[in-house]
Parts: sequence; C-alpha cells; structure tokens
Amino acid sequence: MKQFFYLILLIAGFSSIHSCKDMLDEDGDPLLDLNDTGGLTGPRALYREITDKDTLAEYHYNGLLVTKVITDSASITDIAYSGNKISQITFNGFLDLDGNGKLDKDSVSYSQLFTYGSNDRLETISENRSVFRRPAPVPPATNPGPQTLLRKTKTLYGLKYNGSTAKLDSIIMRNGPDAPGTPFAFISYSRTGYTYLGDNVSRVVRNYGPMTGNVFGRPTTRLAYDFLNYDTAISPFTLLPDVYKISRLLSTEINDKESHILSPNNPKKLSVTDLIPPIPSPVTRTTNYNYDPQTYMKKGFGINYIYKPF
Repeated sequence: MKQFFYLILLIAGFSSIHSCKDMLDEDGDPLLDLNDTGGLTGPRALYREITDKDTLAEYHYNGLLVTKVITDSASITDIAYSGNKISQITFNGFLDLDGNGKLDKDSVSYSQLFTYGSNDRLETISENRSVFRRPAPVPPATNPGPQTLLRKTKTLYGLKYNGSTAKLDSIIMRNGPDAPGTPFAFISYSRTGYTYLGDNVSRVVRNYGPMTGNVFGRPTTRLAYDFLNYDTAISPFTLLPDVYKISRLLSTEINDKESHILSPNNPKKLSVTDLIPPIPSPVTRTTNYNYDPQTYMKKGFGINYIYKPF
C-alpha cells in the first residue's frame, strides 16, 4: 500500500463521478434546493447526494428513521433498529475497495451488529463479510460464470471515547480470514485516531499492520487525512444517524477520506498524506460551497445535496 499513486486514487474518491436521476422523491414529490428555490423551512431530511452525472446515495425513511440507502443501481444498505438505536446494518452490492474512483466488479456482502455501552454509546461492531467474483470464461464459453465466493472475513471494531469531551477518540480494528476447516484468528489490525478543532474532525490518522495473537506488529501503512477551513454552516450529514456514518466510514479501508461527515460543519480543504518515510507532500483538494437560506450546505466538491421535508 506504500504507493503515492494510491493517494491520488484516494483523492479521486473525494468526489467520485457516478447521471442525475429524476428530480422527484420516492413519493413523487419535487426535491428541494435544485434551482435556488429558496430552501426549506422546518424539519428536513437528506434525500440524495448527486453529481452532474449520477446519484451517489439515496436515503429512504420509515417515519423519522432512515432504513435504506441505495448507493448505485445494484447496491443497497438496509438499516435495522432496536427501538431508536441501530442494531444491524446489511450491505449487498459493489464497493470501490481499491480507491480508484470506480466500483469493483467483485460484489460484496456484509452484515454489521452493533453493541452499546453506558450512555447508549456505540462500543463494538462485529462484521462478517463475503466477497464474490465471476470466474473468467472457460473456452469455448465466452461469458463469465456465476458469482462464486472468493473470500470471507470476520472483523471486530472497538470504539473508544475521550473521557472529558465524550467525542470519538479512536477505533481499533481486528480482522482475519474466515476459512472452513481452519481455526479462526485475527491476523491484521488498524488503529484510527481522531483529532478535533472545536466539534469538527480536523485530522484522522490510520495505521495498518499485522498482528499475532493479541500483539500488534509494526505498522506497514500510515495515512493521515486532514480537514481544514471549516465554515460555520450546517453539514447535510447532521441529518443522518451517527452510527450509520461510522458504518459508512468502515465500509472500505479508504473511506476515512470522508471522516468530515462526523462534523457539524463543512471543510473547504481536504488532504491526504502518506506518513511512511519518505513522506511526500500532501495531496490536497479545495472547494467553495453553496448554501440555502437556512445555512444548510447544498453543493461542494462537485456533489449536490438534495433535501426533502419531514
């Protein structure tokens, strides 16, 4: 993973290019804030994230709870609740696992179970994941075969919080292959640390490395993500559950680039730095935002955020 080109691919992921869908919500009502309509007064929900070419995410609700997220025509995230707390998230579809800005051809299926501690804070996430691939055709056949299981993994995430601020401090990941007939063991880890400026995430550093037993080895990859020049307006992601946002960040190993979604405001500058020497210059992107009269952000980094009333 020690490749500067990899960082370029990460930056490409800051504004993935995916065509705008119809401009109605699932109930057939017009969407908001597309043509300087003056915005929305009163309770609202985030409905779509779109580029000039496609829909990146579409959120579906049951009452006030978001229960389904469609991220492309073949990828669906289902969200289950126990009371008002998210208990399970299930994903079936395609992800950009290598960070090149394009969805992989391998399909992914995972299920995450959430455990809460004191003050109803999320403490652990247990994940089972399977990756499927279509084998190359065997002549004289010309079409690939059906999707077959490529690999299975188990992952355990532990979340820690700052004792004085109660903000998310770190996430420790342990991961291992789930192979039939083989005793399960975690063989790799990552540690993600969060730094804040006020209430906004200003820096995220993630270390990856091997582990044996419960012993973490020397990191083989260290990446830093910086989020700078925050505005004082409202982030669209404040309308989504924190647990879903954390799950979204953990969906791939390069999604830490989106960690600003945990912030109440919007950063105008994003950068990625490889921290393994020799340390190159950060790869940086900047933007100017558009807002509605209620100071919700409408557009930034090439993505439009579409709201609907609750």
